[in-house]
Amino acid sequence: MSKQPLLTEYNLNGLKLPNRVVMAPMTRSRADNPENAPREDFEAEYYALRASAGLIITEGSPISDDAIGYVNVPGIYKPAQIEGWKKVTKKVHDKDGRIFIQLWHVGRMSHPDFHNGEKPLAPSAINPNAQSYTPQGFKDTVTPKEMTIADIKKTIEDFKNGAKNAMEAGFDGIEIHSSNGYLLHQFFNGTSNTRTDEYGGTIENRAKILFEVIVAIKEVMPEQQIGLRLNPSLDGPFGITMDEETIPTFDYIVNKLNDYDLAYVHLSEPFTDVSDNKFAVSEIAKHYRPLYKGTLMINSNFDQEKGNKVIEEGNADLVAYGKPYISNPDLVERFEKEIALTDWDEDTFYVPGKEGYLDYPVKARD
Repeated sequence: MSKQPLLTEYNLNGLKLPNRVVMAPMTRSRADNPENAPREDFEAEYYALRASAGLIITEGSPISDDAIGYVNVPGIYKPAQIEGWKKVTKKVHDKDGRIFIQLWHVGRMSHPDFHNGEKPLAPSAINPNAQSYTPQGFKDTVTPKEMTIADIKKTIEDFKNGAKNAMEAGFDGIEIHSSNGYLLHQFFNGTSNTRTDEYGGTIENRAKILFEVIVAIKEVMPEQQIGLRLNPSLDGPFGITMDEETIPTFDYIVNKLNDYDLAYVHLSEPFTDVSDNKFAVSEIAKHYRPLYKGTLMINSNFDQEKGNKVIEEGNADLVAYGKPYISNPDLVERFEKEIALTDWDEDTFYVPGKEGYLDYPVKARD
């Protein structure tokens, strides 16, 4: 391989990566079967085609029935789902790949259609005024049910069980989805969490659930195989609104994560233009690199040049690519051989079938 920074080896807390190109987690909604289980001829083939990535992070995988908020997503809480993921990890490992699963609870971004008419769970009873992707298409969200302490404890246990199931399924590690306006992010944010108990009010209280999830997961797997994802400057999408405590909250979280020996912290650059937002940080990697001492992964709108630059400047160790991986299973080889990328088709991101999923050309391996 050439000596592009992206194409150099990396030691991910004991897991040897042949390059620093990561496949980011992306919902693809192809598990359209009664068990919402991955299949050998769909999910397993899809991820195996991308096994040359330094690391694959799967699409978000719900940890319970309560966690679901999008149609046809493969879970990690039923026996059939575990068996399905075993086919995925085997096929990826047979191609000499490495793969983590993203553990997911969408919280208030769900809809009663997924919960027998019951309201979805959330830190507080505040409607995100967004949309959920249901079996009948996109529908407006509703005012959720505020979680009881018992609900919170059960959810922490669900994350733990999801991690245990992931180890049984043969994954190399897990990523806690604490980002993008989903349940854990809802706890962090002052406009979605107005609780007055031990999980609300102060920055420390709003972040408490994340660290309880980490401690619980450590009971069933090594902490060196645990990663997590954060999106500090998210403002607007997924019902999240920043305020004066948003960045201080993430600063607190990232600093406290230094107390753990995690696989990585996965950060997103802003999804929208926040240059005029007085509460936001415009350059996430540059802001958090001095704060976090472990492996830092960055994503959102990186191309090959920007990916090489952020590593070369020392602001990140790994770069996660999303949409380019949808249409370029051979992304690493294309970077290596300087082959132009194939464009993706947004109309096939979430539809059933192999079109736009398994039929993109693999030019760099011909």
